[in-house]
Amino acid sequence: MSPAWWGAVLGLGTATGLLVVVTRVLALRGPHLRLRVLPYVRDLVPADRAPAARSTRAVTAVFGPLVRRAADGVERALGGAPSVRRRLGRAGLGLSVHDFRVQQVMWGLAGFALAAAWGLLRTWSRPGNPLPFVLLCAGAFVLGVLLRDQQLTAQVKRRETAIVAEFPAVAELLALSVAAGEAPVAALDRVVRRSGGALSRDLADVLGRIRTGEPVADAFDALAAATGVPVVARFAHAVAVAVERGTPLADVLHAQAADVREAGRRALIEQAARKEIVMMVPVVFLVLPVTVVFAFWPGVVGLSLSS
Repeated sequence: MSPAWWGAVLGLGTATGLLVVVTRVLALRGPHLRLRVLPYVRDLVPADRAPAARSTRAVTAVFGPLVRRAADGVERALGGAPSVRRRLGRAGLGLSVHDFRVQQVMWGLAGFALAAAWGLLRTWSRPGNPLPFVLLCAGAFVLGVLLRDQQLTAQVKRRETAIVAEFPAVAELLALSVAAGEAPVAALDRVVRRSGGALSRDLADVLGRIRTGEPVADAFDALAAATGVPVVARFAHAVAVAVERGTPLADVLHAQAADVREAGRRALIEQAARKEIVMMVPVVFLVLPVTVVFAFWPGVVGLSLSS
């Protein structure tokens, strides 16, 4: 075969391979059946609500009983299962305490692996006593376990901050729906369908419990007991009292939304006042010395030349 024929065959094979790759990539990028069906089935909880739980189950399936025994050991050493369970609920992770302990073990193993790799490279270059490196690896494991606990606390704070930022809009929407003549449960359903966020997911859980037969007041009381945000607790108690006693709800929700907005403005003003003091640091230690140097340097040079 001539070189032209070889070039044609190679070009045809390359084009066929690229066509197969592009077709497969486009097929993988298409929406999954679950994503197309779940928006129309509101009562079901999306499976991607807890991706950390799926990854934890996969890791546990790979490593088996060893990881579970290590997680039980961390639980016995640290304790505080009720506090962890409460923080997991406030963070909206959907994990059990055992799953969280498994994640702590994995973080500790990651820290142990990094410390062990560094110690191995160090002993290759400078051989010495291995005891400090063993202690370093153990400390890295403990540090990884504690860092996962600190990250859980940070996740709780971020979610509660998002809830406080979302609350005025949700309360106003609910107040408008109630003022338009809808019942509290129907208004809650409308708000949950029209909004998205951490508070909306909590209200969707409350709506799911109501639909399963739990009384409205009890569902909102459970939300007030589980949440760590005082604003949401007051909101849940107000809705529960309004449903039980038939008191007007729209005015209460408008007032709570106004209070949250005013509290947000006060917090912003306080933060600005603190930042103003921090902004004085570069002015005093950077800008002012440079200004003084520029002001006095020509005079110093002139005096040295005249002398």
